Amino acid sequence: MNEWLDDFKMAVGFLTRLPVPHPEGERANFARAYRMFPVVGALIGAAIGLFCLALRQLGVPDLVAAALALGAGALLTGALHEDGLADVADGFGGGRDIDAKLAIMRDSRLGTYGAMALLVSFATRLAALAAIPDGYVVPGLMAAHALARGVLPAMALNLPYARPDGLARNGGQPDATVAVIAAALALLIALVALGWTAALWAALLAGVSGFVMARLALRQIGGQTGDVLGGAEQVAETAILVLLAAKLAQA
Repeated sequence: MNEWLDDFKMAVGFLTRLPVPHPEGERANFARAYRMFPVVGALIGAAIGLFCLALRQLGVPDLVAAALALGAGALLTGALHEDGLADVADGFGGGRDIDAKLAIMRDSRLGTYGAMALLVSFATRLAALAAIPDGYVVPGLMAAHALARGVLPAMALNLPYARPDGLARNGGQPDATVAVIAAALALLIALVALGWTAALWAALLAGVSGFVMARLALRQIGGQTGDVLGGAEQVAETAILVLLAAKLAQA
């Protein structure tokens, strides 16, 4: 139980800006903490959803409530995954070879490809969230955030490192057990939140999104970086929200 609690604290400290004390010394195991990513993701989704729902109940228009909730979510997470998406778009779109792509991805400045990726991602999530009915806002966001982070351990396990240093390599590579636990927890959260049909479709979409991003990263830079994992989370989260908006808006 102590290991699970340590992993939870480490995941919260990494995925959010909350001032949670990190485990130190032998207790610090980031690679193992991947298994708690879906749990922390679900809590992040719940916080965003509750804020969005509260704004709606106060009479704020759905589109405005969605925009403010997504903005609050970015503050909560420090826009960690959004930064990864922007860097991936800039690097993959602007670099002529692997070295150039990796150099661009490490550059903190935002380029045209990154700006467009952020714009499209935010606009898509904004429209999708605004279209989701009140009763599904919180469970839908919980499932989307859990599943989008649930695919990251499998990607981190199966992709080689694209550079000899960086966040992905320094954090360590999770083993197969950690990846399976993370996927199982993500699916369980989605099942409880959405029910069988919607959860299975959302999980399938998350898996496909992760697979596509992994193949793209292999072709573009030969493997993974922290930015690749962050970008994959954003792609999966956006895809799931679009799916839920299309399905639940008709319910």
